[in-house]
Amino acid sequence: MKNRFGNQLLDDRREIISALMRCPLCIACCLLAFCILRLYVPASAEFVSYEDARNRYHSSDAILLDRHGEIIHELRVDAHGRRLDWTGLKDISPALIAAVLHSEDRRFYAHRGVDWTALASSAVQNLLNGQQRGASTISMQLAAMLDTELKPKGAKRRSVEQKWVQIRAARNLEETWTKEQILESYLNLVSFRGELQGIAAVSRGVFDKEPDGLSNAEALLLAVLIRAPNAPDETVTSRACALAEAMKVPTACASLKELSASRLNGSYMLRQRAALAPHVARQLLSTKTLRTTTTLDAKLQRTASEMLSHQLRQLRHQNVHDGAVLIADNQNGEILAYVASAGADASARHVDGIRAKRQAGSTLKPFLYELALEQHLLTAASLLDDSPLTITTETGLYVPRNYDNDFKGPVSVRTSLSSSLNIPAVRTLMLVGPDAFAERLRRLGFEDINDGDYYGFSMALGAVDVSLYELVNAFRTLANNGTWSPLRISASAKTKPSRVVMNTGAAFIIADILSDRAARSLTFGFENPLATRFWTGVKTGTSKDMRDNWCIGFSRRYTVGVWVGNFNGEPMWNVSGITGAAPLWIELMNMLHRNTPSHQPKVPEGVIAHDVVFASRNDSSRQELFLSGTETSAVSSAEESGRPRIIYPPDGTIIALDPDIPSDNQALFFRSSGSGDFHWHLNNLQIAGAEQRVLWKPEEGKYLLAVKNKNNSVLDAVTFEVRGSRQSRLPAQRRD
Repeated sequence: MKNRFGNQLLDDRREIISALMRCPLCIACCLLAFCILRLYVPASAEFVSYEDARNRYHSSDAILLDRHGEIIHELRVDAHGRRLDWTGLKDISPALIAAVLHSEDRRFYAHRGVDWTALASSAVQNLLNGQQRGASTISMQLAAMLDTELKPKGAKRRSVEQKWVQIRAARNLEETWTKEQILESYLNLVSFRGELQGIAAVSRGVFDKEPDGLSNAEALLLAVLIRAPNAPDETVTSRACALAEAMKVPTACASLKELSASRLNGSYMLRQRAALAPHVARQLLSTKTLRTTTTLDAKLQRTASEMLSHQLRQLRHQNVHDGAVLIADNQNGEILAYVASAGADASARHVDGIRAKRQAGSTLKPFLYELALEQHLLTAASLLDDSPLTITTETGLYVPRNYDNDFKGPVSVRTSLSSSLNIPAVRTLMLVGPDAFAERLRRLGFEDINDGDYYGFSMALGAVDVSLYELVNAFRTLANNGTWSPLRISASAKTKPSRVVMNTGAAFIIADILSDRAARSLTFGFENPLATRFWTGVKTGTSKDMRDNWCIGFSRRYTVGVWVGNFNGEPMWNVSGITGAAPLWIELMNMLHRNTPSHQPKVPEGVIAHDVVFASRNDSSRQELFLSGTETSAVSSAEESGRPRIIYPPDGTIIALDPDIPSDNQALFFRSSGSGDFHWHLNNLQIAGAEQRVLWKPEEGKYLLAVKNKNNSVLDAVTFEVRGSRQSRLPAQRRD
């Protein structure tokens, strides 16, 4: 150690003597430096290695990677300075390196951290002429960048003590770092213009090019910015011209002036290298997470974004400006594409259309019918009456209508769901109960779901606010026969356990109905944008006043969800379930299965196929799927015409208990028409057999009254409410 520092001291003395011989006016300054060197002590500050400096460096932009490691988005996460990735010396223009060395440290490769000649000359100039001229080498400047204690305090210059520590730190750098490491680190840490730090940021921000592509003129301008980063462009031009002349670079001053005026005036523009997933980047990236890998597929993400933009341009004349696409892998829940807006073409591109809550329209009907099948209230062959319906509510009459304002009469569950008929869906909700349906939606992952009474029977037609994110995962649950697991987009996220939330057989039957091209034809026809040449199940939905249009569907491998509408809530013009989101859905599905088959799934245990004969003109005889024990051989015209119907109470009746009449003297008759083998159910509990009149003692509460056949299929049902002061002794409507 003594020999190393002894040799260092000798070298310092020789440099000072050499400076003295060239500049007699420097004698006083050199004597002072000589005295200081007599007291030279190695710096005791904590050592910073080149590796430490690299590890300390952090870009102000975080990077999002796709599943294959491709950069799909850059997002600024640090507001204090703009820095990009560390740039190696070999990736920096030689013209810039030469200009910086000539401007900042001409003897960089000759000295060992301190240019004593420049330092002595600067000291004399400061003393004799009062000029505030520095003589810091690149090594000294780098030492100050690495140690915040060496930076000037406020607007003041460095103190003598700081300068001395800076010199010692520079000497230590030269002892342990190579010249190339020092120069590379300096060019990555130095501030050039405004908040632009490092050669990568200033090169891309000012000239929109990588550092290795800088020209002579651009290099000259950047080199002179180091001493005065925020100098006016006239000053920068003047200094650049002087530097060009000193270096004998054949660059005309006029061209430097023109370049400075066009590039250094106004704000800079740092163009992103990748901007495919802005909403995902905001979810996952931060100052603590500067680089993360997602489950997204860059190619699929790019394609879905382009397809969405194309579809919205097609719908622009129908007042459709916004949309979103979400694609998930059925097996593991990995999100493969997350396009939350149409980007620059969106009315509000920062709004996340995948997470935003919108009215569901008819997209919730599959889960309503599944619950009815699961509870054995209906089968896929059950006939529902698609006829005018008026329901009395506390706020007035609720009168649902079909989309085409037409009524089809008796329609099977399969046809009702596939053709998205509204009246049968409302009648199904009357059987299931709004509270039970709300609870089922919660189990499927829908958040912020209120109790059923909050929505009433409009739940069946999509009065619930949901997100595309929730819908896609719920339909994915159908594709997986009732097994739910969360979606995930971070590749490092732990896989959470799955859970069964629907009856496997019932979920399979609903998926089969959604794939039934023939059953869909009653409303959509045989040729429509929902028909694929491979197995898929799909459902469309349009919210009230045409504010939202959905198309959600699945194949054996993927679930794809599409929403189109307007972020500001404006209604669309003449957009139906198959003209808004559906064309994009089928285009995406065809692309996903271009080389991948999607075969019909196998029938699970507990589901049987049975031939059924229908009397309804809307349904032809076919082989239908049933949960074991609920199968029906035939629905004949005679049976259909003579089936029991509830005459009293009318649907939606409100009955008030009279406090002046003894409770034992108050009674209510349930009356039915027709005959046959049936039984009465009140809130899903059997209360009587095949009787046309049933006497019941009223109790306060809300009730679902139904008549069912021997197979437990609902033949007719109504809802009514009893109001009064006494508590009901009958159980509330079941949720399971």
